[in-house]
Amino acid sequence: MALEYGRFAVSTWSLHRLLGVTYPYSPDPGKSGERRETYGPEGAALLDIPARLAERGMYRLEICSFHLPSLDPAYLAQLRGALDRAGVLLQTLLVEDGDPSNADTAERDIRWIAEWIGIASALGARHMRVIAGKQAPTAENLERSAKHLAWLAGQAEGSGVRVVTENWFALLPSPKEMNWLLDALDGTVGLNGDLGNWAAPARYAGLADIMRRAEIRHAKAEYDTSGLDAADYRKSLEACRAAGYEGPYTLIYDSPFFSDEWDGILLQKAFIEQIHQEKQLATG
Repeated sequence: MALEYGRFAVSTWSLHRLLGVTYPYSPDPGKSGERRETYGPEGAALLDIPARLAERGMYRLEICSFHLPSLDPAYLAQLRGALDRAGVLLQTLLVEDGDPSNADTAERDIRWIAEWIGIASALGARHMRVIAGKQAPTAENLERSAKHLAWLAGQAEGSGVRVVTENWFALLPSPKEMNWLLDALDGTVGLNGDLGNWAAPARYAGLADIMRRAEIRHAKAEYDTSGLDAADYRKSLEACRAAGYEGPYTLIYDSPFFSDEWDGILLQKAFIEQIHQEKQLATG
């Protein structure tokens, strides 16, 4: 499958130690705040990342909302310019807070999440990933999430931004809940499938079920003291292939194994490329 901008994306979460600082945007005023050195001092500015990505032969980026140092239109235009100059697509803006399933705060949270549509559009993002819910997967909480996500998708119409959610947090612990939610939304909200959010060994069957519906995916690898868990990563990737997924891979590196996060990202890229080569050889 030919993919415009190539096969690989990188999330800024994979570079959170390099970026160092975060900006805690939240619908909860008590959680919002000023710049924090959450992972240490700033080793690189977000504006530099598109060019560094392109230098490594990758042209898709995902940005966590808490990595944006400013939401001012002038800064957003500057960041979009950096993406354009590097020839990098902003595949997804990841909105990292809010809970549409929470009976007490869902109305407030979904309106706050909707404010990010304009930001995503200004940056040229193709997708905006939102959290479906952090509450227990009861029928009531699932229905509440579906109602609010459907409203959110309506707010995004005409913006050029596709709303997607993820198999993440307590509301979506298995394919049963994930499929129910996507069915209820009837195509108005897409799926960003994540390889790392469900635990093995149930993960493999779960991915083989839901990844047929995914538009994009987070290809997170697990690490131990000896390095990348190749057996687990291969099984997860094969489950996606069995489901028929042919979209891009967003490389998620989340380990202290390498001091330079780019080394972990490129190792995962090479592993996936090797699997693709093996598949091509096997099929002649």
